[in-house]
Amino acid sequence: MHKLPPLSLYIHIPWCVQKCPYCDFNSHALKGEVPHQEYVDHLLADLDADLPLSGNRALSSIFIGGGTPSLLSAEGMQALLDGVRARLPLTADAEITMEANPGTVEADRFSGYQRAGINRISIGVQSFSPEKLTRLGRIHGPEEAKRPAHLAAGLGLRSFNLDLMHGLPDQTLEEALDDLRQAIALNPPHLSWYQLTIEPNTLFGSRPPVLPDDDALWDIFAQGHALLTAAGYQQYETSAYAKPGYQCQHNLNYWRFGDYLGIGCGAHGKITLDDERILRTVKTRHPSGYMRGNYLDQRNEVQAEDLPFEFFMNRFRLLEPAPRSEFSAYTGLAESVVRPQIDWALAQGYLTETVTHWQITEHGKLFLNSLLEGFLAE
Repeated sequence: MHKLPPLSLYIHIPWCVQKCPYCDFNSHALKGEVPHQEYVDHLLADLDADLPLSGNRALSSIFIGGGTPSLLSAEGMQALLDGVRARLPLTADAEITMEANPGTVEADRFSGYQRAGINRISIGVQSFSPEKLTRLGRIHGPEEAKRPAHLAAGLGLRSFNLDLMHGLPDQTLEEALDDLRQAIALNPPHLSWYQLTIEPNTLFGSRPPVLPDDDALWDIFAQGHALLTAAGYQQYETSAYAKPGYQCQHNLNYWRFGDYLGIGCGAHGKITLDDERILRTVKTRHPSGYMRGNYLDQRNEVQAEDLPFEFFMNRFRLLEPAPRSEFSAYTGLAESVVRPQIDWALAQGYLTETVTHWQITEHGKLFLNSLLEGFLAE
């Protein structure tokens, strides 16, 4: 029996003070003032157009990303979340996250964000090294990076996250571990610790810096993982660590193949319809087009032969066991469709299987790409 998965909402705020050389997200350097109310009005009109896709489900989480969402005024955030709540119910324990960059978070403004309904903040620290922050094009220094963490802790929010990168240009093992120690000292309930990758269509892509080699990267990961584990953090996703009970509910919904509406410039959505079709939506990337009211750029139906790969590409990023029943429930396909690939993965030692669950192994984590390629449509 097909069932509709939980529903989340992603909201994109596209502006940044300046574009970072490694960033391939849909962000645009700010020229002049943020059009606070005008953009909020467009976001809510965009949501109105997507409401028929919601299936009358309550939102279990909202994630406001960017860009730099903390450039939006507290009044704008209040109008935005009030507008969302007027259109869609929220579950009683809905997680509402906002990304913020150090240097754009002021105490007065953040109290306003909290009053608007934000109960989790994700702070883009990236590094505590002045030299590395400059190399990454960040506009904040080490002390500015720590300030919003203290602020978030003092406000009594449900949770806060620190984003931290490793494998930075010319970074040594000790520099990477020092970043991690400073982050742990701030006692965030959640840490996103991910490796810098060079993406095309970025400044680093056209002029690549020298990054640590594979052996150095492995040492950084192995010793950093041990440091995080010893500090009480549990890895639950490829690059996410949390204290028990503090996993990011919004991201868990992504990786569990849940549904999400996406509004704002370049936002992506994935929606299951009552008739069992699954749609992916993409909104207009550039603010100029979006703010002319041209919200929808693409809407595509996921074909049945692509569903196994899409499901497992998400599910196997998580280290938790995957309920076998959810494959059929969330894709509408019988398990027999993927039985040959599952048997192959079991024989390779990539997975283990019980009556109720599949579990990716340590070997499977190391060869995740090979595991997922087994589910690609031929």
